[in-house]
Amino acid sequence: MPIRTRVIATAALAAVTALALSGCVGAGVAAESTGDAGATATIPTLGPDQKVSITFESYNLAQAGAWTDTIQGLIKTFESQHPNITVTGQAPTAAAGANTSYISSVQTEMLAGKAPDVAQLTFDGLDYIANDLGAQPISKLVGEKAVEDAFGGEYPMNANATKLGDWNGVTYGIPYVFSTPVLWYNATALAKAGVTNPDFSTWDGLQKVAAQVKAKTGTPPVTISCTVTGGDWCMQGIIKSNGGKIVSADHKTIEFGDSGSVGAVQEMRKLNDAGLLQNLDSTSMYTAFAAGKSLIQVQTSALQSAFMAGAKAGGWELKNTTLPAFGDKTVAPTNSGSALFIMSKDPAKQAAAWEFIKFMTSPTAYEQISTKIGYLPLRDTMTEGSGPLAEWAKSNPLVAPNIAQLKKLQPWESYPGSNYSQISTIFSKAVEDSIYYGKDPKTTMQDAQKQAQALVK
Repeated sequence: MPIRTRVIATAALAAVTALALSGCVGAGVAAESTGDAGATATIPTLGPDQKVSITFESYNLAQAGAWTDTIQGLIKTFESQHPNITVTGQAPTAAAGANTSYISSVQTEMLAGKAPDVAQLTFDGLDYIANDLGAQPISKLVGEKAVEDAFGGEYPMNANATKLGDWNGVTYGIPYVFSTPVLWYNATALAKAGVTNPDFSTWDGLQKVAAQVKAKTGTPPVTISCTVTGGDWCMQGIIKSNGGKIVSADHKTIEFGDSGSVGAVQEMRKLNDAGLLQNLDSTSMYTAFAAGKSLIQVQTSALQSAFMAGAKAGGWELKNTTLPAFGDKTVAPTNSGSALFIMSKDPAKQAAAWEFIKFMTSPTAYEQISTKIGYLPLRDTMTEGSGPLAEWAKSNPLVAPNIAQLKKLQPWESYPGSNYSQISTIFSKAVEDSIYYGKDPKTTMQDAQKQAQALVK
């Protein structure tokens, strides 16, 4: 059994104090009617000559290469279209790697009186973001019609995505970028092992293919990022694909110890017991696949560009397909990724932030984000007919599984309360212990559920 090398990130999250970030609205600004809460806007309309500066905190700016270059390019385009608004992009101050570090970064900055005006935050902390972190209720600030209009247009946002940033019927975050879990494989290496038409439609099919490849290579060929720390988001999808649940509908009860959840973990355990899984941390998994050392990997579709570069450098053919099913059960892929939240309480900055958010979730932005980074175009109609991403999608078959899974998308569940990060850690540790370290899946997952429930406040 490999020595356990996982580093479990546990950030102690202090309670956020409400910050009095008052601001004056300058000349040339007319406030709109407030009317019923959430029905019409409560922030002003900026005058064309009113200068406003905002900060945009994005974890993509902590990622070198296509991520940073694309986002900085979009900021410049926005500024050219809105010469009165200056946007300063910044990476999170917390160490990158764990999704929760992005939320704790904003929290730390708020306590220091230096909160970003717009923040890119992940869906796993939505409960905490809306109730404790201080995100502003966008649908109340700009009005419900403005939110609907932003989601609509010539290329509407996919209906499954539009409510992912809502909490208790209020829109706090505008869905921005995310991916789905995709099964990637090294078609060249599989062909050398005698597998030219692999059947990855089910987990049983994957096990048969992997066993055949290992028989030829002598090395475990599979890595599944969902099964280790950092893979909570897609492990939720694997569990839901087996009929399991994560939290109750009222968001008060942890349920990942149910039979469907345990069964999903047991199936992953079977792969490990058969000697088919490589036991690596999440980062080592994707670097191993890009380097051709792992041949089959379930991983975020956002790594498409990195895998394409690895395949080109290594001289092998990259292919992919959708998440495998458990027999004839319906696959329920979950989304990773983030929404854009307004953190400022200054009315003028809120108005500028809303203009920026609309641009960053527009067809113009998704053309760049999808083609250069590989994130899912949430306005998936852009890939159809004569849409601006239609030719790109046709010439890039690696995009197809990701788009197909958007139609079956299930939300990445946010754990309830301020202890959501600790609950995620408990969940991931239970999954890892069950799959890689010999613990009984049923007992381990049910004990983890009880531990997690005790943290719900």
